[in-house]
Amino acid sequence: MAKKGKRLQDAVKLVDRTKLYNAEEAIALAQQTSTVKFDATVEVAFKLGIDTRKNDQQIRGAVVLPNGTGKTQRVLVFAKGEKLKEAEAAGADYVGDAEYINKIQQGWFEFDVIVATPDMMGEVGKLGRVLGPKGLMPNPKTGTVTFDVTKAIQEIKAGKVEYRADKAGIIHAPIGKVSFGTDKLVENFLAVFDVVQKAKPAAAKGTYMKSVNVTTTMGPSVKVDSTSVVVK
Repeated sequence: MAKKGKRLQDAVKLVDRTKLYNAEEAIALAQQTSTVKFDATVEVAFKLGIDTRKNDQQIRGAVVLPNGTGKTQRVLVFAKGEKLKEAEAAGADYVGDAEYINKIQQGWFEFDVIVATPDMMGEVGKLGRVLGPKGLMPNPKTGTVTFDVTKAIQEIKAGKVEYRADKAGIIHAPIGKVSFGTDKLVENFLAVFDVVQKAKPAAAKGTYMKSVNVTTTMGPSVKVDSTSVVVK
């Protein structure tokens, strides 16, 4: 087992592992205990009481963070005809059809998000085995399969993040950078918390939000008291 560095050891000591902090306290503490020399990403993790093996308990969606993510997303758009020009005008980084499908098949991944018009999904679907495992496949639930490419691109550039419960029922989502300041991170946290809370499947039984944790890149995890969270 690798040893923890002294800075991380000191940071861990500042976190009471037995305590549930309110959102503002948890985020401020996560910022305080960030030990890396770069502007770390702040992330929230939800452990949910769902059974993702059942279709009616799978959770997936997207939310536009009010203060963005702190990262510029590179957008690839698959479209035809006038939608190609619309995507270029809206600020897409790459726009095309067959040429980019071929490039991806050859191992090109210089993009972060794919948007596709519905009439392109027959071709894009051929990339499922490549894009699926990387979480890059366009999906109507996240607004990335649409004819309204302008709206899709603008939302992504403004700070749209996708979320999806994994096999263990855990959702991980970035809420910004340590440099954002606590207030902006709290606003982003509340936006994600709200959509995850509202996404509770009707078939889910028992406690829905089993735990909520905030952490930074390579930093200690801080527990959040979900019952104290109030979304206005």
